[in-house]
Amino acid sequence: MANEELIAALRDAEAVKFGEFELSHGGTSNYYVDKYVFETDPTCLQRIAEAFAERIAEWDEQPTLAGVALGAVPLVAVTSVETGIPYVIARKQAKEYGTGNRIEGNLAAGEEVVILEDIATTGQSAVDAAEALREAGATVERVLVVVDREEGARENLAEHGLELESLVTASDLLADAPEDVDA
Repeated sequence: MANEELIAALRDAEAVKFGEFELSHGGTSNYYVDKYVFETDPTCLQRIAEAFAERIAEWDEQPTLAGVALGAVPLVAVTSVETGIPYVIARKQAKEYGTGNRIEGNLAAGEEVVILEDIATTGQSAVDAAEALREAGATVERVLVVVDREEGARENLAEHGLELESLVTASDLLADAPEDVDA
């Protein structure tokens, strides 16, 4: 069942936009879920943290949280505060200064980690983060996202041994969208 309070918060924040948009993977869409709008809105952040916390509480193990830089950092931070579970940040590439880490934060070998993400379209950024976390010794089997655009992320992640869970899907979010919008 869709998280109706979260859907309402995303809509109230005007994070769902209609028109012609280019997506990060190069495709186009006639709707856009603006993560920067919902990640900077306190009501949305609170709803996301609560929903992520509820989902994580259902699991047998309480894994360390990981956020993909830059987009998922606010999400993983508020979820960490909500749950009391520590988190790490997975960079797209190692920084060229300081420690040169690709994974920021404390991570022990063999530690179970769940990746938190904002929006899954192809899921490639989560795949890349999982590979970096695995190279650092973590066990990663699950990705939890705010919105699954239902455009192949689930299948791509599965090919890399990752299960996708979402708080809402594009179908949920666009249930009452204009008829010319492809969910």
